[in-house]
Amino acid sequence: MILVTGGAGYVGSHCVKELLQAEYDVVVLDNLSEGHREAVLTEHFVKADLLDLTALRKTFAEYSIDAVMHFAALASVGDSVKNPQKYYQNNVIGTLNLLQTMWEYGVDQMIFSSSAAVYGDPEAIPILEDHPKRPKNPYGKTKWMTEQILEDYAYAYGLRYVALRYFNAAGCDPQEQLGENHDPGTVIS
Repeated sequence: MILVTGGAGYVGSHCVKELLQAEYDVVVLDNLSEGHREAVLTEHFVKADLLDLTALRKTFAEYSIDAVMHFAALASVGDSVKNPQKYYQNNVIGTLNLLQTMWEYGVDQMIFSSSAAVYGDPEAIPILEDHPKRPKNPYGKTKWMTEQILEDYAYAYGLRYVALRYFNAAGCDPQEQLGENHDPGTVIS
């Protein structure tokens, strides 16, 4: 079974749809602070926060999780500048809790939803993967910190991971089942 954190959000819900179409078993964990329950297309849904270790452990104990796709994060650049504590707590500490629980339950595979915000102002276009990382705001810094944490976990604990650094995602799926819901709205740059 694949655990998708943030699976009620825009990118996470689209990934859940693709996983289900490929006949994977999927459980979504989302606190619904930014996501939408109606976007969760799997019957397996856990309303919980990554800051709640008890809920994470309960989820891993209940479901036989083989891998994690981690999309859960606060993602408003402007809000991150005004409230950096909230972003470091949610995005970094929440991910550390997830990693701790994965380690406790022997789960060693993760796809991490990072961001092109880790690059900051580009020196060249196109931006290549090895471009210098100079995030300009707390949101981008939380994504870059998490990538560094994942690298350390890979070395120390054998975590196998990939970090996706995409730019703003937009649109709906071809069947028009899932699309953009701008309540609440965020802009990532």
